[in-house]
Amino acid sequence: MESKNSSLSQNQDLIHIDYILNINNHSYYIDILLRGTFMDKIRDEDLEQINQFTRDRIGINTLERYTGSQLNDFQPYILLTNFFKYVKQFSEILKEPIHHGSLMICCHCKKSGISIINFSVGSPMAALTMDLVAFIKPKATLMLGLCGGLRPEYEVGNYFNPIAAIREEGTSDAYMPKQSPSLSSFVIQRYVCDELEKRKLKYHTGVIHTTNVRFWEFNEEFKSRLKLSKAQAIEMECATLFVASYKRKFTLGALLLISDLPLNLDGIKTKKSSNFIYEKHMPDHVEKGIAILKQSILLQNKKVKGAYHRGQTKKPAS
Repeated sequence: MESKNSSLSQNQDLIHIDYILNINNHSYYIDILLRGTFMDKIRDEDLEQINQFTRDRIGINTLERYTGSQLNDFQPYILLTNFFKYVKQFSEILKEPIHHGSLMICCHCKKSGISIINFSVGSPMAALTMDLVAFIKPKATLMLGLCGGLRPEYEVGNYFNPIAAIREEGTSDAYMPKQSPSLSSFVIQRYVCDELEKRKLKYHTGVIHTTNVRFWEFNEEFKSRLKLSKAQAIEMECATLFVASYKRKFTLGALLLISDLPLNLDGIKTKKSSNFIYEKHMPDHVEKGIAILKQSILLQNKKVKGAYHRGQTKKPAS
């Protein structure tokens, strides 16, 4: 934090502080009125203003440290993934360098307006990523993940379009009450369907089960509960992503690739089958993600009805 200008004036019990601060080449004007000369007399709204600025400063600093990127590197349209190979593929398609942070790996393409973040696996990491992405203020965010198909007619390589998630992972409870549903953005999922329909690709739409339990395939009690839930697919992040992004007030959807059929003993993912998925399906998955966000950019720029227009306010009636 660098203070470009500050002034302090006192008139009886009123202290007026002006700050123009520069963080990563962004100027912030802070105007604070402090009533009285003691902390116990500072107004609640003044403290909240100070606290909000502090949270933003620490949050942006953490984002940059974890991702190895400056705030200005991030583009307004964000792809999320669990795998470095997806970032590498994105980098090769758009001819941009990869950034390695202390926790995450990213790539940014200013020309396309898209960044990709690999945040690893699991709902705690998904929650942390949502908290950090909120400081970017993205216009649209799309998760490119893998999932297990739970219907006998599903095939490895099919796409899954999740409209909602079952919140069994627990992490989302920190963001919204248990009774609140976990829903993906309808607008983003509409773009997902449009792209898949245009390419005449086979996909399934429905509810996904999010869990923190790994190797549940060998837990009969878990499988019984899973079948009762009527979920159509299973993975480890979506419920957290949907709930936390809603809480943080930015739009997020997902395009998932069915990578295994875990209810079948011979359908459980292995090292060999995983490599097959990466080689055969991963390049197309990344290309579809880029195409979906480009469609989002196009429709938002045209102000098409139903497109998500972040930060745009209606003009007052004349």
